[in-house]
Amino acid sequence: MRLAIERFSDTRCLRDKIQYRSVASQAIHFGTSGWRGIIADDFTFAGVRRASAAIAGHLRESRKCPTLIVGYDTRFFSREFAAASAATLRSHGCRVLFCNEPTPTPAISHAILHGKLDGGVNITASHNPASYNGLKFSGPDGGPALPEVTRDIERRAAAIRDDSKSSHHEIEDEFEFIDPRGPYFEQLRKVVRFDTLRNAKGAFACDAVHGCGAGWLDRILSDAGVAITSIRTNRDVLFEGSGPDPSEENLNALKAAVAEKKALAGLATDGDADRFGIADRDGSFVSPNHILGLVFDYLLETRGEKLGASRSVATTHLIDAVARLHGVQVYETPVGFKYVGPLLREGKIALGGEESAGMTIRGHLPEKDGVLACLLVAEMITARKAPLSEQLRDLFRRVGREFWPIRVNLDLGEDVQGNLPQRLRADFKEFAGRRVASLNRADGLKLIFESGDWVLMRPSGTEPIVRIYTEAATLSASQKLAEDARAWIMQ
Repeated sequence: MRLAIERFSDTRCLRDKIQYRSVASQAIHFGTSGWRGIIADDFTFAGVRRASAAIAGHLRESRKCPTLIVGYDTRFFSREFAAASAATLRSHGCRVLFCNEPTPTPAISHAILHGKLDGGVNITASHNPASYNGLKFSGPDGGPALPEVTRDIERRAAAIRDDSKSSHHEIEDEFEFIDPRGPYFEQLRKVVRFDTLRNAKGAFACDAVHGCGAGWLDRILSDAGVAITSIRTNRDVLFEGSGPDPSEENLNALKAAVAEKKALAGLATDGDADRFGIADRDGSFVSPNHILGLVFDYLLETRGEKLGASRSVATTHLIDAVARLHGVQVYETPVGFKYVGPLLREGKIALGGEESAGMTIRGHLPEKDGVLACLLVAEMITARKAPLSEQLRDLFRRVGREFWPIRVNLDLGEDVQGNLPQRLRADFKEFAGRRVASLNRADGLKLIFESGDWVLMRPSGTEPIVRIYTEAATLSASQKLAEDARAWIMQ
């Protein structure tokens, strides 16, 4: 059987967002969470085939016939890209289990562990704009592949020539299908207290932002008897002109739904449902950093956890304050959820978190899970019988100060971009009139001040931008610190 490529009425609109160019073999580079690029420019069928052949080559170094799960999200051509990947993997000696519908990244991660598979490929660009697509590769532990693995895949892919004669109009679709929903839901029922959730005195609003969280977060809640309202569950490859990012500016529809339905909270997932976005009872957006601090405190105070947490170098120090309050340890990692898995396997942490709305907990997956995060927030609200704003004020009171983190992306000119790495290697005793207490170069340059405030300047490895992260005891102080960092970078 052959599957003809879908044609969408909005293809022309999407095409206007995509820059086309004729290239030889595009370089395939894995960032913090897979390989991503603009569709038809950087992310092509030929590239997907090369990456998939490289993955097969890497796996077959240690296994004669590795078995992989292949999934996809709701983006333009995602299923077709996934079929091209699956056919390539199979032609290179792999057994393929093909997802029968758009599937969240955490569900694919669980399927790898549950089925003791050798890895998984997911065609997704996560929260990126509609013109992007991407490929995530997970290893046999269910977590994102570590840098030494992705470097080998990149090396192998670079040695493979694109096959420009291969047809892109008809794509093989004769695969062994898999439905990972049932086992994944069973796993969630083990780590989320649905008996608590069933006592909720009200409903929750669920927002899939047109991604593949639709039919996953809302369904497991409704199956458990929890009242919900679901929005943006239909497929829209343009994502209403923005992207499936559950950020504050993209969740106006959820805020409105919370207000209209008088919901207890709004729960959102991103394009592949590995990230979360939360709106409080009054419709206000709650920072992912604050959610991480609240959930960590909830796990320790209410659930009786005894272990610490991991956070990336860019993530709030509210987690450190909660750890001090409860007498547990914090482990700092570079940016990238791939670094959380080893800490989970070693039994060191109860929660792994990143400021970019990534979360997992002990006993779950070595992968961020937006569905899990939303369920834990709903459970916490139900158990504590208080809105998130009230819980956050109480947590600030108990740890002894407030934490207000922000992030700014700064575009760089060629002159600034070329000089910045050397400038960031300098020693700092003072920065913008503030005394520097310590330096951290784990990922970029982080300056921690005597006040406890901090700034991180982290150049992107793939784009001409630098990300500025700051945290202070007030939002205005954090914004001022970000402006001082911007001025220093651009001088």
